Amino acid sequence: MIIWLASYPKSGNTLLRSMLSAYFFSKDGMYDFPLIKKIKQFPHGGLFKKLGIDITNEKEVIDNYINVQNAIINKSQSIKFFKTHSFLFKEFTSLENTLGVIYIVRDPRNVILSFSKFMSLSIEETLEFMIKGQGNGSVWTGNWSKNFQSWKQFSNYNRYLLIKYEDLISNREQTFLKILRFIHNLSKSKFSVDQDKFKNTIKTTDFNYLKNLEKTKGFSEARINPSTGKTVPFFDKGGDRNWQEMLSDEIREKLETTFKDDMTELGYL
Repeated sequence: MIIWLASYPKSGNTLLRSMLSAYFFSKDGMYDFPLIKKIKQFPHGGLFKKLGIDITNEKEVIDNYINVQNAIINKSQSIKFFKTHSFLFKEFTSLENTLGVIYIVRDPRNVILSFSKFMSLSIEETLEFMIKGQGNGSVWTGNWSKNFQSWKQFSNYNRYLLIKYEDLISNREQTFLKILRFIHNLSKSKFSVDQDKFKNTIKTTDFNYLKNLEKTKGFSEARINPSTGKTVPFFDKGGDRNWQEMLSDEIREKLETTFKDDMTELGYL
């Protein structure tokens, strides 16, 4: 069955995938970029092509989401982690295919700054994107609120864990332990921690470690700025990004007004 790693873009999904791939898919917990490929994005064109699905046909792709998941599960009975930035809609998955959801959320006032730089968009364009919601055959993000609220449906079945990006940065060990315990509970296995792998995972997925790794090796998920032709670093400021200093009052107020209920619920207001 599948454990979804769900989030709005630029909210810490890559950091979480790095930690999980280092712990579960390495011998010693030492992280390197190739490990992250063990956790694929869904939807992913390659998964659909194998079943002969026309990935240029959005309706056909969506209609086959669950069929593709069925094929993945039938092929392997082990737990599969999948990243997604899509909001949860009816056709996306099923209770039968979903073991659980780890949802990563980040203060939208910092999301907008990180997303703007990553996508090479103005703050105003990014604000519109976050409020109106966007989607296509590859990823249907919805708006920031819809993305967050939709995945909470799995809390009704005790299959939902909410993780704040801020805790992944400032309280890494306890937050990762919480995640590992959740995964073990879902799989109904005895909870134990490989202390050596755990320590190495924490050490080699520190944000500054990842930033330096990108500088020396590059990172396949980084983007090219279409105006300058230069690579936009994926690991930019992380927890050091400070909306108080970088965000205008006008944009801040618009975000806080639009997402007031969500931000209050999450303790961001």
